[in-house]
Amino acid sequence: MAGNRKTAFRVYRKMQGITLLELMIVVMIVGILAAVAYPNYRDFAARAKRNEAKAALLRIATNQERFYLNNNTYTNDMTQLGFPVADDFESDTGSYTIDVSGADASNFTARADYTKTDNEVNKCPWFEIDGRGNKTSGGPENCWVRTR
Repeated sequence: MAGNRKTAFRVYRKMQGITLLELMIVVMIVGILAAVAYPNYRDFAARAKRNEAKAALLRIATNQERFYLNNNTYTNDMTQLGFPVADDFESDTGSYTIDVSGADASNFTARADYTKTDNEVNKCPWFEIDGRGNKTSGGPENCWVRTR
């Protein structure tokens, strides 16, 4: 019995740790998972930036309608719409510059322009909404309804 214990202890000591081959397999699996996950993350981040710009424009449109009900005209002054600055401002992440132009008694135009120089500039470089509810965007397709 004493001999079996010594043999079992020796086998146990030899089996501690991992081999270089096992480590390389784990590194390869992690690399494959990262290669699949990173493009999906970038798409998700781009959609979030677009949604941020669209939400800001819809907020401006809502505030413009509220201002119109009280004053019978639209305004270019963002402070009158409840924003901290009078002129154009950046979205929360700084990806879009948003401004209002051409406001008068009958219409306004709010526009969000993409400010970065990555791949998104070719997909959805700008969004626009006017006082009549018309939504337009730049890029190869309608970015207001685009999901990818």
